[in-house]
Amino acid sequence: MLTSLLLFVIAGFLEIGGGYLVWLWLRNDFSWMLGALGGFVLFLYGVVPTFQKTHFHRVYAAYGGVFIVMSVFWGWLIDGVIPDNYDVIGTIIA
Repeated sequence: MLTSLLLFVIAGFLEIGGGYLVWLWLRNDFSWMLGALGGFVLFLYGVVPTFQKTHFHRVYAAYGGVFIVMSVFWGWLIDGVIPDNYDVIGTIIA
């Protein structure tokens, strides 16, 4: 259980971090090299779930909830966007 949770957190940082680097490249006019790094980080994200012991559909269904919570915290702590009521309600529902 602890290993699965750790893998979810690692996957979350890789997916959100990689996507964020691509976002910075395309939306904020950062270097294409940052976008390429983001693409590589996203590739690593695709590898991490293969270390889970259970089936694909179970891993991705459970990871979805972890991803949502981590995304809201990423926006708050890294991007400086305080979650509003809709963010909180949506996170709780998910």
